[in-house]
Amino acid sequence: MKTIIVFCAMMVLAFAAPQGGKDATILKFENDVSPEGYKFAYETSDGTAREEEGTLKDLGGEDGQAIVITGSFNWKDEKTGQVYTVTFTADENGYKPNFKAAK
Repeated sequence: MKTIIVFCAMMVLAFAAPQGGKDATILKFENDVSPEGYKFAYETSDGTAREEEGTLKDLGGEDGQAIVITGSFNWKDEKTGQVYTVTFTADENGYKPNFKAAK
């Protein structure tokens, strides 16, 4: 579980890093970790945002537990100004993204 939390924290830092030589400032950053799961969210001045929540799910019997992750991330195209959003769920059945481009 600690490995997952550290991995997620590193992903947050990587996504929040300035892209393409353009400096972006962090407008929002939230992080909450508990024995039952985790939750984080961030938003940067360049239009990038991400939120994610992971909770433990009991699979019953000998299967043990799995972590169920739901969330979304979005970014803004610098040239067109179009915002792209991906919502997703990742659980014992795999990763299920849903892509949407806003006009």
